[in-house]
Amino acid sequence: MNKKCFIPPTTLGFMITSNEIIQIALSLGFDSCGIASAECLNDEAEHVENWLSSHFNAEMDYLERNREKRYDPRLLVPETKSIVCVALNYFQERIADDSECKEKLMGRISKYAYGEDYHKVLKDKLFVLKKKIEEKVGEMKTARVFCDSAPVLERAWAVRAGLGFIGKNTSLIIPGKGSFFFIGTLFLPLTLEPSASVFTNRCGTCTRCIEACPTKALSPFTVDARKCISFVTIERKSFLKNDEDIDLHGCVFGCDKCQDVCPYNLKFAIVTTEKHFKPLEKMLSLTKNDVVSMDKVTFEKEFSDSPLMRAGFEKFKDNVMTC
Repeated sequence: MNKKCFIPPTTLGFMITSNEIIQIALSLGFDSCGIASAECLNDEAEHVENWLSSHFNAEMDYLERNREKRYDPRLLVPETKSIVCVALNYFQERIADDSECKEKLMGRISKYAYGEDYHKVLKDKLFVLKKKIEEKVGEMKTARVFCDSAPVLERAWAVRAGLGFIGKNTSLIIPGKGSFFFIGTLFLPLTLEPSASVFTNRCGTCTRCIEACPTKALSPFTVDARKCISFVTIERKSFLKNDEDIDLHGCVFGCDKCQDVCPYNLKFAIVTTEKHFKPLEKMLSLTKNDVVSMDKVTFEKEFSDSPLMRAGFEKFKDNVMTC
């Protein structure tokens, strides 16, 4: 046999079970884990195509690229047989009330941005999970770790893996836990048993998220990014301070309003125990004057490990001055 040959992916899965993988993931600190078979996301693809055709993706042109790979993970990583999907809680207690925000920063920052950048935190944990699986099955050269950094429909795979359902606010809602979760995936060349049945939608007649959206960006199960405060304060390229039509409704980086009013979060959300997501001291002490007087070098030094880097110095400063 050629020395470069590896064990066929179809036999690897027999060395470890789906339940074993899930238990390892939970032991590493993930709050939820499930497994789905790698296949084409036909129904989800139709929804995304309709969303794109309505131009709801705004300036996020990257969502129009590599669409086939988004819909079929086997085109992104050809050897993929199964997808492990994990969720990690980032919920924070209310940092400040409206009056404090106006006095200090003149705006609110999304809960997910008070700690360290989630991309690295989730990927590091997923690489540990991959290594522990390899201890059972051997090296998997074609296994891949993803977290909001590739053409992967994470929420769709979370649903397929039985973690939860997509709410009317377009967030993944995990029954009994809420929606304040980051999602990560591990593509494996293993044939594994899907871990759970898929949840049906459990929003019922509730429309609190739609009613709470300050810019009316939400309709059931759809968000128009052109109106969404999260897009406007993070992804939008143009400055806001000279745009008289912009109202950030007290937000300077992201928006949690549609999640804050969700009954699943009001009842079940608990503060994260992940140390990397605990609020950084520099975030808690930040004031509007700090931002206005700060230069780019200082900003990038102080916040190199923060999600604020997604917007960048000029964008974040512009948000603060606009709010």
